[in-house]
Amino acid sequence: MASSRKAAGLRVVGKAHRKVDATAKVTGVTRFADDLFLPRMLFAKLLRSPHPHARIRSIDTSRAAALPGVKAVLTGKDLPIPFGILPVSQDEHALALDKVRFVGDPVAAVAATTEEAAGRALDFITVEYEVLRAFPDALDAVEHPEPAIHDYADAGNIHKLIDLEFGDVDAGLAEADVVRSDVFFFDGSTHLPMEQHAAVADWSPHPDGKLTLWSATQTPHYVHRALAKVLELPAARIRVIACPNGGGFGGKSDPFSHEIAAAKLAMVTGRPVKITLTREEVFYCHRGRHPTLMWVKTGVKKDGAITGMHFKSLLDGGGYGSYGVASTYYTGALQTVTYHVPRYKFQGARAFTNKPPCGPKRGHGTPQPRFALEVHLDKIAEQLEIDPAELRLKHLVPPNSLTANWLRIGTMGLGPCIEKVVRGSGWKQKFKQLPYGKGIGLACSSYITGAGLPIYWNPLPHSGVQLKCDRGGGVTVFCGSTEIGQGSDSILATIVAEVLGLQPLDVAVVTGDTDLTPVDLGSYSSRVTLMTGNAAIQAAERARDVIALHAAKKLETSIERVTFAEGRVFDVEDPERGVTFADAVQLAEAAEGTIGTVGSYTPAPSAGKYRGAGVGPSPAYSYSACIAEVDVDPATGIIRVPKVWIAHDVGRAINAATV
Repeated sequence: MASSRKAAGLRVVGKAHRKVDATAKVTGVTRFADDLFLPRMLFAKLLRSPHPHARIRSIDTSRAAALPGVKAVLTGKDLPIPFGILPVSQDEHALALDKVRFVGDPVAAVAATTEEAAGRALDFITVEYEVLRAFPDALDAVEHPEPAIHDYADAGNIHKLIDLEFGDVDAGLAEADVVRSDVFFFDGSTHLPMEQHAAVADWSPHPDGKLTLWSATQTPHYVHRALAKVLELPAARIRVIACPNGGGFGGKSDPFSHEIAAAKLAMVTGRPVKITLTREEVFYCHRGRHPTLMWVKTGVKKDGAITGMHFKSLLDGGGYGSYGVASTYYTGALQTVTYHVPRYKFQGARAFTNKPPCGPKRGHGTPQPRFALEVHLDKIAEQLEIDPAELRLKHLVPPNSLTANWLRIGTMGLGPCIEKVVRGSGWKQKFKQLPYGKGIGLACSSYITGAGLPIYWNPLPHSGVQLKCDRGGGVTVFCGSTEIGQGSDSILATIVAEVLGLQPLDVAVVTGDTDLTPVDLGSYSSRVTLMTGNAAIQAAERARDVIALHAAKKLETSIERVTFAEGRVFDVEDPERGVTFADAVQLAEAAEGTIGTVGSYTPAPSAGKYRGAGVGPSPAYSYSACIAEVDVDPATGIIRVPKVWIAHDVGRAINAATV
């Protein structure tokens, strides 16, 4: 069906709008996972290992099970099937089966009538451990392959090894006028969201049983998969509802032990079970940024043009795989999307250590090498006696190009970002001219806008949207993405409102419910606006076409002249001739039945065909440049940053109030 004509210009997109969930959040109406209470609900607690590395010789839960108020106690034998977010790293058990791998690794779970009773019962569980040698950091784990933390690693305690080369890097270095090597270390960090992890599970026994899990998760689809696997239930008998997240940052992107344990306890007891982690336990869940040791060697011409680059990274992965294989690739994947690197070699490794597992925190392995590369370039600029800003501007990756490692670059706005912060900060007047103890520095960055490949490789869409128009003029968007504070519900409402000539508050958004919403791969990797947003556009345009067809008949005009704006559907050549959006929906429904449409989005296939080519490709790359002015007290070493200038290439701002 031909699309109806749109009025010129954007009426909603690009303007500042209040977030659709803002009022509910600031008035305390929003219900987070820990706010949920169900009749007859039990409370769960997890017993955690006091040792970083040990074999479990025996567990005695009899005394705990006999305590007043205790309704169930589980150990690893009750949940023997492993799980993990990546197909290649299914190495976790909801409760440790034969070995613990970090302090805080869950060993047993208790459900009781009160949270206090559940916590008290943990003291009555006896665990006999055989303590093993622990590995506190990646270098130690690499140097000592035994005892192995896992038995499936690439080599000893090395979880993943990567060796990729694009072009003859040695030849590129030989062509260079200057070759420089530097070593960097970037320490790890954790997310610390305001909301701790929490989940509520309910088991309905009729007729064959159905499990419902409410959880503070960024990825309900992947939690759904993990529950089906570990609990050996058909996926159709599991419902996962992602509650609004009080902050995610990548730390709620995995399926977690506490979610699975709560679900199993609900099945065993036949009663709802809630588990809310303490702040200390959130640190055990971790999935934070990998501590990373890096070595970079770059050859450049006298004007700073890069002739070849060799980059190495060693990641401290903690006790389990999580997203670690992808994070390892990411430490080497995006060095080529900011500056032109014609020849590139990357060698990466991730080591298992006896610490809480690292994961995809804020940038998924890319901030660490970005730090290394930017400082490395500054050192090269100083060695060549070139202004660091000029060095970067002269050697940016070209737009609409293919990088050495087969990443497709579309638009590329880093140049204007650098120019803007240079002007705004007075860089040329300040660089190397400030008094002792004061300095100014520049760094640039880039990141993907959604990953080019799904975690489970298949030809299915990455994002799906269903859209329903009701007779009263309301529109509801159903999608599997989750609101984690980033404003995605508002973005989706704004996009649909633009297409249908409404306001964002006219659009209801139902998200993250595996019974009600189509699959979306989750809220991570800056993917929702582009991927779910495009699916929403497609669904809204299909609804617009259906409505416009029947409105055109009513208005006795061609469909090409029908437009949608300000809650009306009218003839663009004669705006007085029109109907309300609600009336237009009723016209369409009378002719065709309930108005419901669907949309989906799948990115273009990756250009690279090598092992690991799935990490790095993206439909678009965002860019930013930052200049910071810094004061350092020479006596104390205390650093103060009085002013920062940042420019971001964000594409089109959907909601100006949230950029």
